[in-house]
Amino acid sequence: MPNTAITANRLADGFVIYLTADGGWSESLADAAVATSDDELEGLQAVAERAARAGTVIAPYAFDVETDAGRPLPRGRREILRTLGPSVRTDLGYQAARS
Repeated sequence: MPNTAITANRLADGFVIYLTADGGWSESLADAAVATSDDELEGLQAVAERAARAGTVIAPYAFDVETDAGRPLPRGRREILRTLGPSVRTDLGYQAARS
């Protein structure tokens, strides 16, 4: 099984967020919990589904990551784009604030 993390969108503002090891959510992929077994992934998915039912997040799903010096890096093209933020008007929003 490849290393796997959970992502969703925060319902309040639509930001891309990642499930953390303590069951919280972070805007940074670096904070994401990484499952290395099916059992770990099932546990993370259960936490994410509870958050979805509670109305905290929308559409949580698992995706493959690689690890580099302990930091998760997205493997798929979609996930790479999601970590970069909206692809239009990068002079606005949180992308501009990070520059």
